[in-house]
Amino acid sequence: MEQKSCEVKEYNPFEHRKIEKPNSTIGTLIHLVKGTLGTGILSMPLAFRNGGFAFGIIGTVVCGVIYAHCVFLLVSTSRKACRRSHVPMLGYTETVENVFIHGPRGAKKYTVFARRCTDIQLLLNSYLLICVYLVFIGNTLRDIVNHDYQLEWDTRVFIFLAAVPLIFTTQIRELKYLVPFSAIANAMIITAIGITMFYILKEPISLEKRNMWPAWNTLPAFIGTVMYALLGIEYVLPNENKMKRPEHMLGNCGVVNVAVCFITALYTVVGALGYAQYGEHTKGSVTLNLPANEALAKSTQLLTITAIILSTGLINYVPTDIVWRKIQHKIEPKRRNFAQIAFRFGMLVLLTAIAVGVPELEPFVGLTGSISGGSLVVIIPAVIDTVFRWPNDFGEMNWMLLKNVVILIFGVLVLGIGTYFSVVDIIEIYK
Repeated sequence: MEQKSCEVKEYNPFEHRKIEKPNSTIGTLIHLVKGTLGTGILSMPLAFRNGGFAFGIIGTVVCGVIYAHCVFLLVSTSRKACRRSHVPMLGYTETVENVFIHGPRGAKKYTVFARRCTDIQLLLNSYLLICVYLVFIGNTLRDIVNHDYQLEWDTRVFIFLAAVPLIFTTQIRELKYLVPFSAIANAMIITAIGITMFYILKEPISLEKRNMWPAWNTLPAFIGTVMYALLGIEYVLPNENKMKRPEHMLGNCGVVNVAVCFITALYTVVGALGYAQYGEHTKGSVTLNLPANEALAKSTQLLTITAIILSTGLINYVPTDIVWRKIQHKIEPKRRNFAQIAFRFGMLVLLTAIAVGVPELEPFVGLTGSISGGSLVVIIPAVIDTVFRWPNDFGEMNWMLLKNVVILIFGVLVLGIGTYFSVVDIIEIYK
């Protein structure tokens, strides 16, 4: 008797995604570039000051390659988790939870811990970024106002003033109202970068008296600053989940590789030229090096400040959504509106207090890059890829496992040593 074999078609999550207005491949590429391309690019000359000119170029490219690979690990693992669980799409935290809950027996008991750690890292990333922005605005306003009006006001005064417009932008709850602000902010940042490059190239550039290689105590600051500039991995899965052709996300000429190559090249050029021009006088944001008495240079600083104010609401959206979903059921429905207003305002007050306590931009940039870059960008993607593949899916001679271990070591070093040196720099401020 002839037996008939019945093939079961593998679940394809792409076929089950119901998206009203999917993004094109080009549109997703633009969104991914915009998600990564922020004020971090203005800190790249600082990274080169800490890393040296030659090492800065090499190190930025290496960090870009690691970032691209970790994004690949995150997206590919999320897709495999979707196929295994027969769900159309998963977010960052949901991917981590799914991998652990369906993983090896030893990993299942850490599911809640892994989810909470991921949520905490997303919270820290967004809230630290807001602190960096407050310090940046405070330093920029100090330079402009004190120079124009011959004042000697402390940076902390301007940080308090910077928090005032954020009271309103951080109260916006609907994402659809925040997107237009983000689009305007991106246009302003691009304009500011263009003007900044004009000033960098305006005077002759020389590598005389420029360090080529880093000192041992400035290397962590270099890596932390580059990782801060590359932050944007939390936007990858939301963009991939809304693609019309999600199969174009990965691959040699996929959206991720094209976006990261463009970003890495742009960051390398801005960082190298900015450091070559300003040397050891390079500040936390290269816009602070521009002439304070020229209107065009001042417009760059004002454009950047306005862009930050407009984009803060979108940055605040993710952590507020995470926390509010966990606490709203404990509040009476009639009091939830007031409670959410109070929560958003209270968090802004807390973040402003932290920024006022540490009004220096450089250590804050390194701290944010070390904590968020080390965990969200490097450690978590490598961990979930390892857990998903365990125990027999690591290729010949377990080379994938060895590769993931190397990535994990790098991530732990970025997180541990980078955070330590950033905290030391912050402590030095008060000595």
